[in-house]
Amino acid sequence: MTHTDPLQEHDLLTTRRQLFGRSALGVGTAALAGLLGRDLRADTAGMLHATHHPATAKRVIYLFMSGGPSHLDMWDYKPKLNDMFNQQLPAHVRDGQRVTGMTANQKNGLPLCPSKYRFRRYDNNQNGVWISDLLPHTATVANELCVIQSTFTEAINHDPAITYIQTGSQIPGRPSLGAWLSYGLGSLNDNLPHYVVMHARTNFPEQSLFNRLWGPGFLSSQHQGILMRSQGDPVLYLSNPAGVTGKDRRAQLDTLAVLNHEQNKRFADPEVLARIRQHEMAYRMQTSVPELMDLSSESQSTFELYGEDARTPGTFAACCLNARRLAERGVRNIQIFHRGWDAHGSLPREHESQCRDIDQACAGLVRDLKQKGMLDDTLVVWGGEFGRTAYCQGNLTRQNYGRDHHPRCFTTWMAGGGVKPGITYGQSDDYGYNIAHEDGTPMNPQPDKADWTPGTMHIHDRNATILHLLGIDHRRLTYRYQGRDFRLTDVHGHVIDDLIA
Repeated sequence: MTHTDPLQEHDLLTTRRQLFGRSALGVGTAALAGLLGRDLRADTAGMLHATHHPATAKRVIYLFMSGGPSHLDMWDYKPKLNDMFNQQLPAHVRDGQRVTGMTANQKNGLPLCPSKYRFRRYDNNQNGVWISDLLPHTATVANELCVIQSTFTEAINHDPAITYIQTGSQIPGRPSLGAWLSYGLGSLNDNLPHYVVMHARTNFPEQSLFNRLWGPGFLSSQHQGILMRSQGDPVLYLSNPAGVTGKDRRAQLDTLAVLNHEQNKRFADPEVLARIRQHEMAYRMQTSVPELMDLSSESQSTFELYGEDARTPGTFAACCLNARRLAERGVRNIQIFHRGWDAHGSLPREHESQCRDIDQACAGLVRDLKQKGMLDDTLVVWGGEFGRTAYCQGNLTRQNYGRDHHPRCFTTWMAGGGVKPGITYGQSDDYGYNIAHEDGTPMNPQPDKADWTPGTMHIHDRNATILHLLGIDHRRLTYRYQGRDFRLTDVHGHVIDDLIA
């Protein structure tokens, strides 16, 4: 067998980009930039070129409640707990589940803690859904929501749990959901990023969030989520430095394109092409992003829909309004992180503030998308990395309590994008502790790659269903890395057909 030097072999495989590079200095840098621009934008279709099946959603808006919101105080009504105040969690309910180190040696054991909030039954398209008084605005769009009472995960601590739900692995280094969508489907807009991330301000201590949660992992860096900021430049280094004009910037990029192209011709490193794309995107964003962030064209009725907080940059309401504007402009994946939900002590005080932040804005976003005709093809996803325990952490009174992390059973919801509106899926036991069968008896589902337990939604199932709604078979969207085909759902995941309209 003849062994060819890989660089020589690559040099023989002349591509359009190599041809442009070899003639670059002859045609001029500006001309090269134009040719490269068109050539590179041709890749925005994504790796799949066509979806695996007809998609019902074009885009995703992911509202992530970082820290673990309490399903027991917001969504999962458990009146039996009122009669069991301060009684110990029965051993058969706990069923050997490990607890965090924060409550493992708690002197008062695991005292049951009913919610202090009143729950009301709201009409949906099924038999109604119970929602607490913490979410009066969200309750008004109950007939648009698919409320999932049986979400579960294995991770019990924040960072591995968030990493798990975002990337499909508790171990850092895998691509995020948004990166997979960018890799598979590409972009719908040449002038804005395919994947935008926003962090909403809160009034309570916030868990650290690392760039890897919206990172590309082992995919090309062009699939990285872009963090949109509420202060200063919306995107870091978007503005030209003092003394640098737009013409100067264009000349710099043209020269860089030539140098980067020569490097790619020599080493065939795909990251070089990604770098050119990123430079060109940054240049186009200098015009598109300021227009996006200017809310002066929005009507008074829009601000009434989202709440007056939408006028203040950095609030959750402002992020939701910007999410709609990004969706209108073709951004494929938009994710808002709202932190501060880790209520180990004074849960009522903290959750009341957190819910005031998000309640009207969540309802406003759903209504806004609906009235603009965008909800049908926009998937809205809401939830955190896990729920909170039925037992109290810390001191317990009727009016004040805390709750620990609870991965075994928690509530999330979806709306739009081909999801059945106005339904409740799955249920928990009388303690809100375990996912339960229809007769109320607890079950212990596992994220098995072959079998799936009806009425449950593991986070792999959740991600598989999201991809399905966007036209992707989660088993077929893969990337070979270090000799193995990786995917978002690893070797797990089942599409929950019961949720799909």
